[in-house]
Amino acid sequence: MTQPSTVKRALSGHAAIGLVAGALLYIVCLTGTVAVFYPELQRLEQRGVPEMNAIAPAAVQTAVETVLASEASQPTTHHLYVHLPVDDLPRTTITTDHGAVHLNADGSIFGPEEIAWCDFLVALHYTLNLPGLYGLALVGVLGVMILALSVSGVVAHPRIFRDAFKLRVRQGGGVGLADWHNRMSVWTLPFSVAVALTGAIIGLASVTAWGMAAVFEDGNTGAVFEPIFGEEVEPDETKAGIPDVAAALAYMQQHYPHVTPTYVILHDPLTAGQEVQVSALHPRRLVFGEYYRFDAAGAFKGTIGLADGALGQQAAASNYNLHFGNYGGLPVKLAYLIFGAALTAICATGIYIWLGKRDRRGMASPRLRALWDATVIGVPGVLAVTFGARQAFGNAVPFATVFWGGLIAVFFVVALWLLVKPKGYPRGAAIPTLRE
Repeated sequence: MTQPSTVKRALSGHAAIGLVAGALLYIVCLTGTVAVFYPELQRLEQRGVPEMNAIAPAAVQTAVETVLASEASQPTTHHLYVHLPVDDLPRTTITTDHGAVHLNADGSIFGPEEIAWCDFLVALHYTLNLPGLYGLALVGVLGVMILALSVSGVVAHPRIFRDAFKLRVRQGGGVGLADWHNRMSVWTLPFSVAVALTGAIIGLASVTAWGMAAVFEDGNTGAVFEPIFGEEVEPDETKAGIPDVAAALAYMQQHYPHVTPTYVILHDPLTAGQEVQVSALHPRRLVFGEYYRFDAAGAFKGTIGLADGALGQQAAASNYNLHFGNYGGLPVKLAYLIFGAALTAICATGIYIWLGKRDRRGMASPRLRALWDATVIGVPGVLAVTFGARQAFGNAVPFATVFWGGLIAVFFVVALWLLVKPKGYPRGAAIPTLRE
């Protein structure tokens, strides 16, 4: 039986963790839930783009040649990506270091890719719009916090599984809200642990790699990831012709018809050191894909081993799909939407429960409650404003500035209201708030 002192300490730790990171956890959970539909949101953001079920290897070759020729006056791109049509995003797109374009089915250029809002959404979830390593580290730590909250929440409530379906929704004093918080936590526990663990791994992997590279690899972080994702080709800047992408794709069709190619990646194109890689999905596997390597002439060189290599390698390659729900099609995405919304609600209600306890102890915090109301309502509201700005003003809107500036404006308005409340509000009362 769990000792009362253990329960008390777990409750204290649970509340402290939630208070420190409540708002950031709420933002990360909300944006992650929305980002599950990243491919569908791309189609919504930029409508009218040619869509296709497949594209011929020869058409891809034509498009690669056209794009490389159009960038002849610019520094040579180090990586060129061809996104091939798949079920949830049936579009073909080429991305280089200098931009991205959509393709027609015959390989001709349709026009520029304009999905800045979707990219902003993913960056907000991945890094909270902070610079690279710092943002990834912070979000990785938030993933660890969700794990800690999940574990401490279970320890702090010994009857949590026994009462998994017991709801006292009509009782006052915050009991009903606490029951909903606890029950949703139980119902979503496997999901929360899986998403938090994979998010922490993704976020902290770069920090870990940076530390290992500084100690063991003379600062070369790429060398740390090579055992998992394969070695980068040895650079040779000698000028060379355009690689035979069509031959590589034709080889895949002939020798690996059971996999679904998703990307073609050209490493250091137009140089003697160039290499072609085809990333392909394997059916009924969580790995985001396997890399099939080809030389510039389209001759097959082998695979990296993401699908059949060491267990650790396969596990690392499965993190991304498990975190974002990119497997199983629409039913899995809808499940992630429901569970993600529940996890977001758990983050929001946890702070309300803490505020309710303060109220019952005679330490009412109406101003703090009003600011938390502003967070809960303001984050999705301002996120919707950014999407509206994209539709109204185009792809060049500074979305991160609009989002964070909008949140600051919401808090400022609430703070101003609290300072100059209209007559009729009791002394010390806040604006009308969300109730328990």
